[in-house]
Amino acid sequence: MAAPLTDNEALFQFLLRMGDNTLILGHRVSEWCGHAPVLEEDIALANTALDLIGQTQMWLGLAGEVQGEGKSADDLAFLRDVWDFRNLLLVEVPNEDFGRTLMRQFLFDAWHSIQLGHLMKSSDDRIAAIAAKTSKEVTYHLERSADTVVGLGDGTAQSHDFMQTALDYLWPYVGEMFTSDPVDAAMVKAGIAPDPASLRADYDVLIKRVLTEATLTIPDSDFAHKGGRTGAMHTEHLGHLLTHMQWLQRAYPGASW
Repeated sequence: MAAPLTDNEALFQFLLRMGDNTLILGHRVSEWCGHAPVLEEDIALANTALDLIGQTQMWLGLAGEVQGEGKSADDLAFLRDVWDFRNLLLVEVPNEDFGRTLMRQFLFDAWHSIQLGHLMKSSDDRIAAIAAKTSKEVTYHLERSADTVVGLGDGTAQSHDFMQTALDYLWPYVGEMFTSDPVDAAMVKAGIAPDPASLRADYDVLIKRVLTEATLTIPDSDFAHKGGRTGAMHTEHLGHLLTHMQWLQRAYPGASW
């Protein structure tokens, strides 16, 4: 039986989860740079990716401080192996097409905005400050992704089909956002973060409103892929993503601009 987590270890794991979510999604979104369907979307997606990477720097920077081993945000981003990542499985799935990319963004943004709203009241002032700063960016991310989902879902027959297919594919990854474990229990006990399960009701109301306007049907299934946020299991896609993201630092250790 594994030894129970100390408060500091639990906080470190929580910060990794927040930072890894934005890091991996930021990298995924950045893959559209130079490849988006129109220039305006290319710029918008690049800006979203930059916001997410900036948020990562704050979350992983604080994680390095909490860990107390002298590691920077860059060290945690580029020198960990796949089994040490704690991101949601949702953010590591491939872009596939523009519809899936924006549907994934919306499903994440909806959760992210609610989570940050609670974290702004965190008992840890450092976390509350990061949440307050990043929530301004995420409010815009959510507005944009929701508007795009509605525009495509309630657009042409073809765009509607693309968005429904994307929702059907991504829906089994949504439930992981609301699973709880000993790390979450420690965060709740310390007043640092909410119980993930407590966010589900607000999330369901938000996405139902948007997806109804988009004329999309929410799948009738409560099955959830799990394992990403605990590190127990990732998809095969994360290893390939990290190969692209980390190769320069691995090939030239300690390289800096």
